[in-house]
Amino acid sequence: MAAEKFDVVIIGGGNAGIGVTGPVRRAGLSVAMIEARDLGGTCPNRGCTPKKVLVAAGQALHDINLAAQHQVDVGKAKLDWAALIAREKDMIKNIPENLARAMARRKVEVIKGHGAFAGPDTVRVGDRTLHAGHVVIAAGSKPRPLPIPGAEHMVTSDDMLSESRRPESVIFIGGGVISLEFGYVYARAGSSVTILEALPQLLPAMDTDAVVALQAESERIGLQIRTGVKIERIETAGGRFRVVFTHEGIEKATEADWVVNGAGRIADVNALGLAVGQVDHDNGRIAADSYLRSTSNSRVYICGDAVPTSPQLSPIATYEGDLVGRNIVDGAKHSPDYASIATAVYTVPALAAVGLTEAAAKAKGLSIATHVNDMRDWFSARTYAETVAWSKVIVDRDSDRILGAHFVGHAGHELVNIFSLAMKFSIRASELREHIYAYPTFASDIKHMLGHS
Repeated sequence: MAAEKFDVVIIGGGNAGIGVTGPVRRAGLSVAMIEARDLGGTCPNRGCTPKKVLVAAGQALHDINLAAQHQVDVGKAKLDWAALIAREKDMIKNIPENLARAMARRKVEVIKGHGAFAGPDTVRVGDRTLHAGHVVIAAGSKPRPLPIPGAEHMVTSDDMLSESRRPESVIFIGGGVISLEFGYVYARAGSSVTILEALPQLLPAMDTDAVVALQAESERIGLQIRTGVKIERIETAGGRFRVVFTHEGIEKATEADWVVNGAGRIADVNALGLAVGQVDHDNGRIAADSYLRSTSNSRVYICGDAVPTSPQLSPIATYEGDLVGRNIVDGAKHSPDYASIATAVYTVPALAAVGLTEAAAKAKGLSIATHVNDMRDWFSARTYAETVAWSKVIVDRDSDRILGAHFVGHAGHELVNIFSLAMKFSIRASELREHIYAYPTFASDIKHMLGHS
C-alpha cells in the first residue's frame, strides 16, 4: 500500500498532541493523530482529572472533621467508596468522545492504533504507512517499572481509580505525588497508609522546608512514612502482601492489602522505533534541543511526558504542544520557559510551588531574602481552623523580583497563581505587598507573607 502524505503526524492523542493541532491546523497543514487508547491520554482519563474527584471527597471529609471547631455538631462521616468511584467514572466518561468531536472540527484525522517509525519521516500504524513533513512524539507516559523481586504484586494508579473496594491498608513504594495524593484520600477515608521512599526526602524536587511541613501534617493524619529505605522484596502473606525493606541498616517488614507502585512515571517511547526514525535517545530519554526538536532528526519534535527535562504535568504538556505546533509553522524559534509555571500536590491541605527552591536559589549564588511563615496563629488560619498553614517566599534582594514561592495549606494552591503571574510579568515583591486585596481573604495575607517595608 502506498504511503499517505500528511504535513504533520502526531504520535499520541493526549494534552501535548492535542496542543500541537491548534497552531498547525490554523496554518492549514494536514494532520494525522495516532492514539492507541483514549483521546486525552492519561490526565483526563486515568490521572489528574479523575483523581481530583477523589481529592474533593477527601476535602469534604477534612472539612467535616473540622466541623466541631466551627461549633457544628455532626456525626462521624462515612465514605461510600464504590459510589465515589462510580461518580468519578461518570464525571470523565464523555471526555474521549468530546475530544474526538473537537478533533473532527479541526479536521484532524484520528487513527486508532500503535504508531512507530518506519523511517526518518515515516510512521506505520496497523497496515497504514504515513509519510510526514514533521513527526511529533507526544506518546505520554507509563508507570515506572521497579526492579524489585515480587514487583508483579504491585498495583498502579490506574487500578486505584477503577477499584470499587477500598483497601483497609495500603503500602506505597515511592514518596512522590501519586503516593501522597492517593495516600491522603485513603487515610481520610479510614485506610492505614504507609509510604516507603528510597531517597532521604519525599517529593525531592520540592523545597525541603515545605516538604517537612507537609510530612508533619501527613503524620498527623496517620500516614506512616519512612525515607531512606531499600525495598528488598514483595511477597504474599495469607491473602495480603508483605514488603520487606531495609531502614537504617535494619531489615524490617510491613503488610497491607495493596502494594502500590508510587515511583512516578516515565516516557512511553520504547516501542516507537526511535532508532529507525533516527531519533537519538538514551534509555528512552530523547535528546532534544531548546526548541523541543530532536537533535538528530530535525523533522521530529517532542512534547509532553516524552520531554526528559520538564515536569510531567498536563498544563506543561499542552504548553509544549502549542510551542511545537508554532515551531512547525514558523520554523524553530519558540523555546519553552518553565520558570513561572506553578504546580501543586493535591494533598488535603495541598502543597503548591512556583519557581526556585531556597536551595536552588543559593546554589545559583543569588542574594536572596527568604520570608518563612508558620501562619497557623494568623487570624485567617484560625478562622478556618487550619491544621497546617505555611509559606516561604524567596525574593531577589537586588531586583526585588519573586524567585520562588512555596505553600502548604492556606489556599496555597490558589495563591501560588498570583506569585506565578508576578514572576511572569516582573511584578516586584514590594508591589505585591502594597497591592490592595479583598478582605478578609487568604490573598490579603500576601503582604504579611512578604514582611513589611
